[in-house]
Amino acid sequence: MLYNWLNNIKFAFPAAFALLGIIPLMVWWYVLTNSKRQASMLISSVRSFGETSSWKTSLRHLPFILRLLAIACLITILARPQIRNDEEMVSGEGIDIMLCMDVSGSMLAQDFTPNRLEAMKQVAASFVDRRPTDRIGLVIFAGESFTASPITMDRNTLKAQILNAQTGLLADGTAIGDGLATSVERLRDSKAKSRIVILLTDGEDQGGRIDPLAAKEIAKSVGIKVYTIGMASEGFAETPVQNETGEVTMQKQQINVNENLLRGIALETGGLYFRARDNASLQNIYSEINKLEKSTVEITSLKRFTEKYLPFAIAAALFLLMEILLRYSVFKKFP
Repeated sequence: MLYNWLNNIKFAFPAAFALLGIIPLMVWWYVLTNSKRQASMLISSVRSFGETSSWKTSLRHLPFILRLLAIACLITILARPQIRNDEEMVSGEGIDIMLCMDVSGSMLAQDFTPNRLEAMKQVAASFVDRRPTDRIGLVIFAGESFTASPITMDRNTLKAQILNAQTGLLADGTAIGDGLATSVERLRDSKAKSRIVILLTDGEDQGGRIDPLAAKEIAKSVGIKVYTIGMASEGFAETPVQNETGEVTMQKQQINVNENLLRGIALETGGLYFRARDNASLQNIYSEINKLEKSTVEITSLKRFTEKYLPFAIAAALFLLMEILLRYSVFKKFP
């Protein structure tokens, strides 16, 4: 504990430690004058004196040592020991963002590493970390949609919801319209200067109660911009499939991304459509969206200093007090 405290101490005037150079001079002067003060006499033998050393003679230099320690503490005080605390206050106009993510069974396809679902979660969590002043929420969808997190500034809770998203939580399917409509509804009453949806899916619209084109019109009517991402490679992808006996086997499945639908949703709402074919391109897409949707951020740096001279002042006072007590009691010299 003491080590950690000392390790965090900084000095405002470290040049003051140059004054420590007087300590060797004091030691030299003390040795010089102490030898001159020693009395001497001529005797023929010292046998009659016996053993004359005692604890007093062994500790006779202690008062001087205490004075040196007191001076060292005083010099340390002149160097102004302190602890520095840096704080950053982030403020500004943020953007309200709803992540709308596909969690259908096909998201377990392994044309991404380790699969589409895990790649999507990792990139989305990283995107959240890069939006310090924005409120972000999460809607997941498969054959139906569900609000996993309303728009929030609580990054840790939101990222936990993203990373905990799994297939099988909702009826299977790809209800793009339901996912988009739910996301728009969560942003409808937002007062933010900009409101966007980032919709990611790996397939064609299947099932659901709301047509994707109807959901697009709702987004347009309330001024919500939609960025769409088609997440799949080309051709076929290895996908785990459960048969009637419950056994999971890997099968090659045809990749079908309705790019015309996703492109139309994006362009008509003022957003953009992207195609992610691997982990790197997915990361680049979120980075591009991050650049396109800029928030007004003001960062105010505060540097606070807490003076920590008191322990050294107490130590100096104690050393001086001990020296005075010892010099005028135990080691008192009589004329």
